[in-house]
Amino acid sequence: MGWLTFHDVVSFHIMEQGRRSGGRAARQAARTARALDSMPFLTRTLKPVEVLDEEGLTIIEQNADRLLAEVGVAIHGYPEALKIFADGGAEVDENRVRFPDGLARSLIKASAPRTFVQHARNPERSVTIGDPNMVFAPAYGSPFVRDLAGGRRYATIDDFRNFAKLTHLSTSLHHGGGTLCEPVDLPVNKRHFDMVFSHIKYHDRPFMGSVTAPERAQDTVDMARVVFGEEFVDQNTVLLSLCNANSPMSWDYNMLGSAKVYAENNQACLITPFILAGAMAPVTVAATATQTLAEAMAGMAFCQIVRPGAPVVFGSFASSISMQSGAPTFGTPEPALVLFVIAALARRLGVPFRSGGNLTSSKVADYQAAFESAATFFPTIQAGTNFVLHTAGWLEGGLTMGYEKFILDADQASMAAAYIKGVDLSDNGLAIEALVENPPGQHFLGNAHTLANFETAFWRSRTADNNSFEQWLEAGSQAAEVRAHAQWQQMLVEYEPPPLDESVEEELLEWVSHRKASFPDSDV
Repeated sequence: MGWLTFHDVVSFHIMEQGRRSGGRAARQAARTARALDSMPFLTRTLKPVEVLDEEGLTIIEQNADRLLAEVGVAIHGYPEALKIFADGGAEVDENRVRFPDGLARSLIKASAPRTFVQHARNPERSVTIGDPNMVFAPAYGSPFVRDLAGGRRYATIDDFRNFAKLTHLSTSLHHGGGTLCEPVDLPVNKRHFDMVFSHIKYHDRPFMGSVTAPERAQDTVDMARVVFGEEFVDQNTVLLSLCNANSPMSWDYNMLGSAKVYAENNQACLITPFILAGAMAPVTVAATATQTLAEAMAGMAFCQIVRPGAPVVFGSFASSISMQSGAPTFGTPEPALVLFVIAALARRLGVPFRSGGNLTSSKVADYQAAFESAATFFPTIQAGTNFVLHTAGWLEGGLTMGYEKFILDADQASMAAAYIKGVDLSDNGLAIEALVENPPGQHFLGNAHTLANFETAFWRSRTADNNSFEQWLEAGSQAAEVRAHAQWQQMLVEYEPPPLDESVEEELLEWVSHRKASFPDSDV
């Protein structure tokens, strides 16, 4: 076909879009969906980025061990935990726990698994957490939701169910997550029943349990036993739950008590310091990483004392703050560097790593949301993160779960499947025959290699508009948020629940009803 000018490319694009984009795009989308849908989690080929050498990482490890030995961690309102730490060899002075001679590190390395399987009620959805795998889960914990039609409002259990359904339909999310949003229309002390039941009924992926009180963690375990069977739950991991340290350098009863319940039942805990650098830790990257490592090791060591071999995930949620207002900021370079450092420390410790997501301070799914999310998500991928919480939906520093943001984030997450494969050096990837047989000046649009690969060669967004300006105008001049709004609404219309054994559902409903009736409603 001869020389190919920019005008030729544009003309070809417009012609193809106008002539047959609908059919081909639909077929390609269907094939892509099936391919992605068949992957319960991603496996990384791309090597993780390292920002510190051996010497730098060793210094941070030594400083964290010193911090645990000299300062230790405070335990609030949980005398039993003090005894557990003492039984494990720690030094206990009133409510302070210190770990001499690298004790916390040695407890973790002795028994914490490098990888583990979290089983889903649909075995095809089970995930393997740990290197070299990557698992994506939705955002977590927002009391508000937002969509284009309804604006920002308090979340309800119907919103929670909606996000469970959208997660089930997503081809880029692998995990059901946990508190998809906080259903404030239900009593605080009983809403966990409805949330866990929604995870079980409306999707068939793995999910996270309640951590707002130890008895609610136990309720989660008991509900899982109904679904999976008591013996299976005791011998396998079916729950993964988030336990946050009270930075700086302290743990409270609810978080550590919940960790105890899950660990003694052989269920996994995400042990995650929640640090806003400058407020809950020093402002520097190295110091924040040191404190994160120390706090997390204390929590992971606790789980190993409770039950050696209980799965743990080293979590890091480190962000910066505005030194002018004190508000948390996202998408800035310093937390990205912390992420890279902690990921490397987790690999050296021999446990899976959790961090990252699509984080933003923006109140709506706008340009700020896009660039802050991308500036968090790409370091997440490059660092080699194993479990990614807050992959989809996060707005307003985590206060809001956005419907449109959920769709746009999930679309961005689908890019990772192609990115982490790295460079293909197979015969097809090298394409030397295509290069040799193609004459100088001859474009590759009609080349046999292009024709054999054109449907799968490049990642394709499901929300971006790559049509011509005229086609975009004809389609209604829609911004990405508007297109995402239509997508999630259509997804909910087309949603069909995954099969759930009727006897299991009946037993769960009866168990929940009996348990709810056994104590009064409360707002705490």
